[in-house]
Amino acid sequence: MDSFESKKIIAVIVTYNRLELLGRCIKAVLGQKNVSCDVLIIDNGSTDGTADFIWNEYGGRREVLYINTGKNTGGTGGFYIGIREAVKRGYEYIWMMDDDVIPQETTLAMLFTADQRLNGRWGFLSSVAYWIDGNICRMNIQKKTIFRHIGSAAYQEELMPIKMCSFVSLLIKTSVVKEVGLPIREYFIWTDDYEYTGRISRLYPCYVIPGSQVCHSMQKNIKPNLAVDDKKRFGRYWYLYRNDVHCYRQYGIQGWVYIILKDMHAITNVLLHSKRDKILKIKIIIKGFLAGLKFFPDVEKWESD
Repeated sequence: MDSFESKKIIAVIVTYNRLELLGRCIKAVLGQKNVSCDVLIIDNGSTDGTADFIWNEYGGRREVLYINTGKNTGGTGGFYIGIREAVKRGYEYIWMMDDDVIPQETTLAMLFTADQRLNGRWGFLSSVAYWIDGNICRMNIQKKTIFRHIGSAAYQEELMPIKMCSFVSLLIKTSVVKEVGLPIREYFIWTDDYEYTGRISRLYPCYVIPGSQVCHSMQKNIKPNLAVDDKKRFGRYWYLYRNDVHCYRQYGIQGWVYIILKDMHAITNVLLHSKRDKILKIKIIIKGFLAGLKFFPDVEKWESD
């Protein structure tokens, strides 16, 4: 395989109180074969010793950068800060991931192999995420249209066109960031990745690269499901239903139909499968939807200092 050492790449890792996983993630990123990249850790105010760990393990390494936000800005806020900082520092490519993502040794090189095959004509490239048991990670299945996910046949291809994906091992160009702007930090969590990648794919062809693989070390291999989730996590679902409205209404009538059907399905799922707190959960869905109707965040464009 060719070497891609001439590329100026930085991996942006967003973390919050998952020190053990973060350590594994950083080690895997720095251990990439045939291509190297710097690392930027965006720490959302962790209280588990993350800052001390970074200083003790990597304080003397110029290729490892660290920013502590001082508070939890959510995954969206973390990626907003990380992308903005990467562009400001002059990197050409940004490789995005959460702290619980463990790349294989060739994950990044396979993305750049696809870059060569495509002659650089792409907006983003996405890796395939597997769970710890080797099955596809259900949380990170890419969308071939804004409404439909890719099927299992896609994983047999060298690359497959897609429209939306998660920020779990996503490669983007800073030239594209300067054109489409930054992620909408007001989203805080959930749907920010679909909104941002959808924004890019409206302008450029984008692809999933099945040969580029990571392990997403989530606790459970499930999608967000308010009907069966733990009560301490209920509050975050408001963001999901609010953000969905903003994201999908950008696609016109089809988008509105999708939102309404998706929320009706969520309510039905609560009624059929929740053992308790049904009224509370339905209120969260409805309040999130109504908040979305009044949610008009600005897309922040890149402006050089």
